[in-house]
Amino acid sequence: MRTFRHDVVIVGAGIAGVYALIRARRQGLDAVVLERADEIGGTWYWNRYPGARCDVESFDYSYSFDEELQQEWTWSEKYSAQPEILAYIQHVADRYELRDAVRLRVSVQSARWSEEALEWTVGTESGDEYVAPILIMATGVLSTPKIPDVPGVESFGGELYSSAHWPKAGVDFTGKRVAVIGTGSTGIQIIPEAAKTAGRVFAMQRTPSYTLPAYNRPLTDDDQRAVKEDYPAFRRRARATIAGAFTDSRDRSALEVGPEELEAEFRRHYDYGSPMRFAFAFNDLTLSEEANATARAFVSERIAERVGDPELAARMIPSGYHIATRRLCIDTGYYETFRKDNVELVDLRSEPIAEITETGIRTASREIGLDMIVLATGFDAVTGTLSRLDIRGTEETLREKWERSPDAWLGVMVHGFPNMFVVTGPGSPSVSANMFLAIEQHVEFIDDLIAESRRRGDARIEPTAEAEQAWTRHAREVSDGTLFRDATSWYTGANVAGKPRAVLQYLGGIAAYDERLREEERAGYPGLVRVPRHEGVHA
Repeated sequence: MRTFRHDVVIVGAGIAGVYALIRARRQGLDAVVLERADEIGGTWYWNRYPGARCDVESFDYSYSFDEELQQEWTWSEKYSAQPEILAYIQHVADRYELRDAVRLRVSVQSARWSEEALEWTVGTESGDEYVAPILIMATGVLSTPKIPDVPGVESFGGELYSSAHWPKAGVDFTGKRVAVIGTGSTGIQIIPEAAKTAGRVFAMQRTPSYTLPAYNRPLTDDDQRAVKEDYPAFRRRARATIAGAFTDSRDRSALEVGPEELEAEFRRHYDYGSPMRFAFAFNDLTLSEEANATARAFVSERIAERVGDPELAARMIPSGYHIATRRLCIDTGYYETFRKDNVELVDLRSEPIAEITETGIRTASREIGLDMIVLATGFDAVTGTLSRLDIRGTEETLREKWERSPDAWLGVMVHGFPNMFVVTGPGSPSVSANMFLAIEQHVEFIDDLIAESRRRGDARIEPTAEAEQAWTRHAREVSDGTLFRDATSWYTGANVAGKPRAVLQYLGGIAAYDERLREEERAGYPGLVRVPRHEGVHA
């Protein structure tokens, strides 16, 4: 076993970890990044399944901290595909010469705080330990896939893949009988790709998703010029929104306009092809059941048109939840794929899976022979990855704390875990907004707080229990005023048995959240307790 000492340990080499390393180095800190993968990239390294693509437009889904970087990188499509996003993250790592500080193939297992030494010791699978007074968890909000609790998964004799751990060499669907379990965003992307060459595709749907056509297209020189001529203004406009991206929305209720204008406004946003724009077409679609019903009706009609078969469409049109309170998806030819002879919808509400066998899947009414099963069954989101690690603070583990309630001060720090920072933790905008911008918000706040603490000579900072609870109450009050309060999805942890139910994102929006962070900074971080550095403490 070896022990390595640094000023900062960062766990995760995705978008957040890369930026956290850049900021730490600018402070002159000796920082190391620990990454279990064999390459930099985070989410966009692991999720390389066919059709993997971002649902935030490329110009928004990128770093904004360096104007030269913004100008030199050219995106090829409106919605970037996984290989291009991965190449971009790795380009940033190379541009800022970060690779020497990134330890690849290092699987973090634990982290324990020493109140005596005022430092964290991070344990790894190999037995090596990394010690530092500051720990930044940049592990991502969608990093731990949820494996379905179906009997017999291990017995399947064919090819079994998880969308979140896709083979680097790719997968050949040609001529095979393929089941894709899950029709959320990932399944919606995989199914049309599999159907291009597979002998037969069984799309196994439990809860239908609302999905809009992406209308993805190559970006022209004029597109590039329109943004790059004043990229800073483009970013300022994004930061002043709820979603962290321009939505071109009208600040009025869907209930204040006549039917023709309502239809025209929905059609305008629908035809643009953006879940963010459609969700904010009016200011009350996620606040009022009546307003939400107008959006549901519009999209349901479009689904029926795209599917073409009334009976099939009836099974694919969502019911029982409000549009945009589960992930609102975009797709390329998803519904149209079901017009193909080799694609079949298996409605798991009427035909649930009984077990996975050696040769396929047995449902309540039949046996389906298969060559391949693809698990596109979602994630234990936001808190899942950190809860699975053995992170021990002053009194308990993070898992024990979050089993009661997923509380975090501003979504950044946790009471009982000094000097530990979480990027896009529970109670922050995270996946309810443009993740790139949300990550930048957090990393910059964390970096500023670390710099301020160093200037003051702090050896230990920790949010008070009162400050943490005050933020948790505020975040829940905001979510209770929305339709998200009723959602049964990974947004609320409802997809994981035993996970406490709570809206895991701050729904006040990027702009309001940013102002709250600035208020905390201007006031001198009153939510924190500080311990000055003293003799003998590693710093």
